[in-house]
Amino acid sequence: MNGIEQKRRSFLFGLASLSVSQVLSQGIIGAQTAAQQGYVLGTAEGEHLIHFRDQGKILIKVGSASGSDNLALGTQQVMAGTGIPTHRHFQMDEAFYVLEGSGTFILNDAPHPFEKGATIFIPKKSWHGFANPDHELHLLWIVSPAGLDGFFRDTCSPPGVPPKKLTREQINEIARKYATEFR
Repeated sequence: MNGIEQKRRSFLFGLASLSVSQVLSQGIIGAQTAAQQGYVLGTAEGEHLIHFRDQGKILIKVGSASGSDNLALGTQQVMAGTGIPTHRHFQMDEAFYVLEGSGTFILNDAPHPFEKGATIFIPKKSWHGFANPDHELHLLWIVSPAGLDGFFRDTCSPPGVPPKKLTREQINEIARKYATEFR
């Protein structure tokens, strides 16, 4: 390699390093800008987490970390027999689309059977939960305003990281931070 080629590579390497540091230092600004301009994510893109309770996969596609304070959206795998405990959100409306599976949805103590393709809407302050004794669920969830994404970040772990060992009181404390309570 000649001297000019070496200088060119050094210059390009330095420029790349500067660009990376700029991106890292402006991550929050970049996320806000992306949300303001919109973005497109592929099937497997988004923030991957593993649920603290049943080890199901969570994929956050839209939320406060990507610059959207008004809406959060993602998918959640609920392992067979684990369900989602009854809870309510004081500030968020929530909707689910059932991508896979079946079970019973409980809304204000009334059971509603559901199957793949069902749409579920929960107005804020409504008690709700899922029972899925026989089938794994794969759900698309949407909340407005954002908040559920923050709860998942605070309670769940990225793949390959040991699950957080949280007590029921710690989970409830985190839930209250996001205007949510469990029964």
